[in-house]
Amino acid sequence: MLEGSLVSLREYRKEDISLAHKYINDFEVKRLLVPGIPFPMRLEEEEKWYDSQSAFKDIYNFAIEKKENAEYIGGCGINEVDWKNSVATVGIFLGKPFWSQGFGTDAMNILLGFIFNQMNLNKAGLNVYSFNERAIASYSKCGFVVEGRLRQQIFRDGKYHDEVLMGILRSEYFQSRRLLPSQ
Repeated sequence: MLEGSLVSLREYRKEDISLAHKYINDFEVKRLLVPGIPFPMRLEEEEKWYDSQSAFKDIYNFAIEKKENAEYIGGCGINEVDWKNSVATVGIFLGKPFWSQGFGTDAMNILLGFIFNQMNLNKAGLNVYSFNERAIASYSKCGFVVEGRLRQQIFRDGKYHDEVLMGILRSEYFQSRRLLPSQ
């Protein structure tokens, strides 16, 4: 288990499936995450995803739980690792009742620590939709910077929006935390 100030990251458990299904099927959560049509997922699809977790190489998914009571509130993880270039692609989601309370920022900071301190990677990147201003602010707090935009990449709520590409380098992570290893 990896711990932050507000949350812990741990393995997914079978008992998380029903809550994960409930959180991911909330329309507001879904519209912020998926590039396709924000259509509800069947419970069987969530169960299949859970059962497939051990089969994926270089994908590391964590359940997020509140430290105060061990309540499951969402998930985060490394969706892809490019070992040659030392780059990870990350993602995160929280159930709507847990938004705007610092849980996502804490979870992402824990995940970045894992990426840079345990996996020895050089960069973490992510994509976020331009209308998800709360997420962009959270990622910026963690040290991510905007690296580019895919203009009018996603159609949502009757109009086209940009997809924002963000990244953080290992050196930026350590400098911002004043933990830069001596060279």
